[in-house]
Formats: sequence, structure tokens, C-alpha cells
Amino acid sequence: MKRTLLILPLFVLTAALFSQAPFPSKEEIEQFSKTKTCVVLEDDPLSDFNFYIRDAMKEYWTITPYEFINVSDFNVRRISSSLSFIVLTETNFDKDKSNSVFNFINLLLGKNVEKLGELPEICAVPLSFAGEEDSEYGYKLGVILNFMQKHAQLIMENPSKTGRKYLKYYNENIPAAMGKTILFKKEDLAPQISTIEKIKAVYSNKVEIVSEEEIVEAIKNKTPNTLVLHKVGPVGENVKEGYCFKMLIGTDDANMYYYNQHLIDKNNPNGFLPADLKRLARFD
Repeated sequence: MKRTLLILPLFVLTAALFSQAPFPSKEEIEQFSKTKTCVVLEDDPLSDFNFYIRDAMKEYWTITPYEFINVSDFNVRRISSSLSFIVLTETNFDKDKSNSVFNFINLLLGKNVEKLGELPEICAVPLSFAGEEDSEYGYKLGVILNFMQKHAQLIMENPSKTGRKYLKYYNENIPAAMGKTILFKKEDLAPQISTIEKIKAVYSNKVEIVSEEEIVEAIKNKTPNTLVLHKVGPVGENVKEGYCFKMLIGTDDANMYYYNQHLIDKNNPNGFLPADLKRLARFD
């Protein structure tokens, strides 16, 4: 996996920098709660990301004090252990022959290290396909930030929950998803399960195919016992390769109840798959 700082286009970071980003030690995890979180804005004054992140931080971020900074500030402040940072990175994967690039949102700890990729990583979540309109993910940014601080709280209480596959840890929550309603956008579903009837042939629990506006309302109102799908994949017609990431997150509790990813091919299209529903259905 290769990561490049999206906010620092002049830096081309090699795979060794971010693919081996260290996870925080127990002492560093404990330090996180005492930090101020600096949210690094894009330099573009018209950036939609800046608008969405400002709004979402104000509405949802509670775990630490925070402030917004620019790229120049980040270059100076990143060495301070009294600070943590929310930054965007561009990421691609060695196994992905399409060379697709994705935006990840990262929560990092400040540390006096030489390389940016040596900053301890508390959490990194796939956010969008690079080049995709910010509006395609902006309405979900609040629930994603809620999850990130929930994960930070988890590892503060149990430092053993760090590790390279820490998002997959949340599949332990699948049984608890059975009493909840899953909200899907139709365009995020594979064609094989693009209707309620097709879904019910595989999975009998509560699901709804809804509009983006209905998902916005569920997130805003923290609708109880409701999960929303955050799906990240390549954009464009007739996508035939690249990675697809799939996460189910609770609107009321910010827990992640499912995480999976797959390489797109003719049998596994760009969307939530029948195989994902079958994995859930084992606990139905």
C-alpha cells in the first residue's frame, strides 16, 4: 500500500513511509486524550472538503479540543507530542493493477520523527475515490468522524485492539447488527442485489433502499438501531477493476458493524455484494 499526503502535493512519499506507519504505543495512546487535534485543511480556498470537515467537526467531534490549521502549520507542528492531526492522504495498493487512488482520512499523533510516515496512526478510514466529487462522501463525514473517535476511545481502553487489520476487528459486531435496519443507496449495491426482493432472497433481516437525503436525516437525527453503508470504489461507467471498500456504521452509536474489501472483477462488481449479505446472514 502506498500513501501520499493529499494536502502536500509536493511530497511524493514511497511505500515505506506510510505502508509501515507505526501504531501508537500504550503510552502514546494514553497521551492522545491530552492532545489538541489539528485538522489540516486543503490550501484551495474553494475546497469542498474544507467546508464539510469544518461543519462535521463542529457538530460531532468531542473527544479532544481541536483547531483548523493549514499545510504550513502542519509542517511545523507535526513534531509535537501534545498534538494530534486529522489529515487526508492519497492511497493506492500494490495488488491493484488498475493503479486506482483513494482518499483516506487519517488520525495521527504528533511525534518528533524525521519522516511523515513515522507518525503513529490511531485510525485511517477509506473516504472516497480520488477525483470523486466531495459531495459524494461529505454527508457521511460526521458519522465517519464519530467512528474514528470511538475507535480512539476503544484503543485507549484496550491498546491490544491496534494492528494492521484493526478495521476487520469490527466484524465481531456482526451479530449485534441483526436487530438493526440497514440503509442502502441503490447505486452502492451490486446488480445481483439491487432490489429488496433480490436482497430478501439472501438476507431476511431489516433493509431499506433509500435516497441520499434519507441517509443524511438518519445520520443527523442519530436514528436508533440504524446502519448506513459507506462504500468506496472507483468512479465511472463500466468499472472492471480496482478495490471496493464496504463499511456498515451505526447512526446512533458510531460503532462499525461490518468491514470488508474486494478486488473488482466480472464476478465481483463495484458494490456491496451478495457475498457480503451472506456473511451477515450467517447470524440472521
